[in-house]
Amino acid sequence: MRTLSWLLSFALWGAASQTINFDSVRPGTLPPGWTAVISNAEASSKWEVIKDPSAPSPPYVLARVSPEAAARCAIAILDKTNVKDGDLSVKVKPVAGREERVGGLVWRYRDPKNYYVVRANALENNIVMYKVEDGKRIPLASKGAAHGSFGVTHPVPANQWSVLKVQFHGPQFSVYFNHKRLFEVQDSTFRNSGKVGLWTKADSVTYFDDFRIAGK
Repeated sequence: MRTLSWLLSFALWGAASQTINFDSVRPGTLPPGWTAVISNAEASSKWEVIKDPSAPSPPYVLARVSPEAAARCAIAILDKTNVKDGDLSVKVKPVAGREERVGGLVWRYRDPKNYYVVRANALENNIVMYKVEDGKRIPLASKGAAHGSFGVTHPVPANQWSVLKVQFHGPQFSVYFNHKRLFEVQDSTFRNSGKVGLWTKADSVTYFDDFRIAGK
């Protein structure tokens, strides 16, 4: 069985990077060093490691396994990692969900009511960045977009693995999907370092693997 991968190197910005898979974790449990929360609520959600033969780093992946109310977002936070500037990526596989079928990345997380998130939606076939400020989820417009528009329309395949990535430096954010840059956002609401994690919503069943963090 492959060990939990904490691969240390130096990223583009001279900072340490790590790639996390879940192959040394006992199935049916939340990996050590992670906390599961509900956005904008004093509650937890159920995430656990499960087996997926198609995993990019087989055999195990991390999945949220407890559906929430439609308005609630479930987050798995990596407890001891704080990043201000850098990049995040994850391999994501949307599996099921009638209301939502989404997976996302969280950064500069302060608490369940304050953080950034970018998510890919396999039902709507779009990718959108939000800030959650004081519990309100606000979509962020991309540079050059028409007034009132946000995110991009882009195929997000269900039951397939894709790579979602965000780079963040100061107020500048760039979003990539399957190694293609899709859009850029500028926002200065959360300037300081914060925790990072994984995100999903409502009745989504989404698998995650190879969570990579590079930054400082």
